[in-house]
Amino acid sequence: MIKKRRKPIPQIHPMGCAVACVAYRCGINYPSALSNFSTPKHAWTRGFYCEEIVEALSELGHDYTYSRYKKSQHQELLETTGTIVFVDPCDEYPSGHFLVRDSRGWMNPWSSFPRMIKVEADFQKELPGKIGYVVFENQ
Repeated sequence: MIKKRRKPIPQIHPMGCAVACVAYRCGINYPSALSNFSTPKHAWTRGFYCEEIVEALSELGHDYTYSRYKKSQHQELLETTGTIVFVDPCDEYPSGHFLVRDSRGWMNPWSSFPRMIKVEADFQKELPGKIGYVVFENQ
């Protein structure tokens, strides 16, 4: 669980939203989080899958799992700090996008999309699209 208020973490790479979410969840910087992914170059190319996020979180001492999102099973997780969601490809994020839950809303590591020159991260109340997957802490 995220305990203290932190600044949002922008993604450094075009496909690094998962890395920024892991960094934010764990209270570390982006480069440190990236070093816990088995294939860091994916931050430039294809991005990361839920299984890779779970593995990186495990390397950092957190017990997470993931599942395809089903409202009937996962709705309460959307209010739980530390939950990471993957938003399916949509107009706003054509490749899909990861965001992480905080008490202030959803930490979006690329709230300034599609501007890449200076990526900005911020908190937002609503998700930008339909949830495809949820990555959550085991209880």
